[in-house]
Parts: sequence; C-alpha cells; structure tokens
Amino acid sequence: MKAPYLLATLFTLTAAPALLAQTAGRPKPAARPAATAAPAPAPKLDEGKIAERATALTANMQKALGLNPQQMARVGQINLISVRGVETARYTYRQNVRKMGGVIEDIGQARMAQLKEVLSPAQFDKYQRKREEKMGVPSSQGIQGNPVPGMPGQE
Repeated sequence: MKAPYLLATLFTLTAAPALLAQTAGRPKPAARPAATAAPAPAPKLDEGKIAERATALTANMQKALGLNPQQMARVGQINLISVRGVETARYTYRQNVRKMGGVIEDIGQARMAQLKEVLSPAQFDKYQRKREEKMGVPSSQGIQGNPVPGMPGQE
C-alpha cells in the first residue's frame, strides 16, 4: 500500500529537476536602459489655451488697472510664464496634490513679486484688493469680527 505513494514521490522528485532544466532555455529579456539616463519627457501642454488664458488675464488687468503699453508687455510676459508654470505643475504633480499645491503657491508668490516691480504702488494696491475680494480673503483693514468680551482695549 505504501509502494504506490513511494513511487509517486520518487517520480516527482526525479521529474522536478528535468522540468526546471527546461525553463532555463528561455531567452532573457533585453536589458532596459536606466531610467535616469534619459530625461523625463516634457509635458504636452496646449500652448494655445495657455496663451489665451494669459492674454485674457492681461486684458482684465489692463481694464481694471489702466496699464500703459510698457506695463502691458511686461505683465503679459509675467502672466504667460505663470500660467505655463501652473499648467506644468498640474500635469507633473497630478498624482501628488499636496506637492502640486505647494508648487502653484510658489508660482503665485513669484508672480506677485514680479507684478509689484512692474505696477505702480497704487495699481498694485488696487490689484491686491480686487484679488482678495475675488479669492474671499479677508482684508487686514476690514473688521475681523466682534471683539472678545473682557479684553482690555477693546471697548
């Protein structure tokens, strides 16, 4: 009774190396080039939409702030670079929303610094106020709610 089990076990043990030997004859896949050797492909952005957004943004700023022709040219370039940067960040970091938000925030801060250099102080202040209204950011000049009861100097 034990003999058939013994024969089956013996057959399995002797057949296993033969089966493994057959798999060794497979051709190996071609080696892949290192991922770091080639730069990542540039994102495919719709330059027409980017230029359209930047142009619309510049036209709105010209209408609201009364930009002169020199300011229009410089603000147009700033807007184009910023819109392209935001779209690139959206494409590049679409899987990492936190990183995308940080990059877009950095682009916005750089844009504001550049606009501050191009616009007059009155134009920049007006732009800031309009931007805060649009984004729903409370103004530091506005009333920030009711004072806390019992606080000194809040009478």
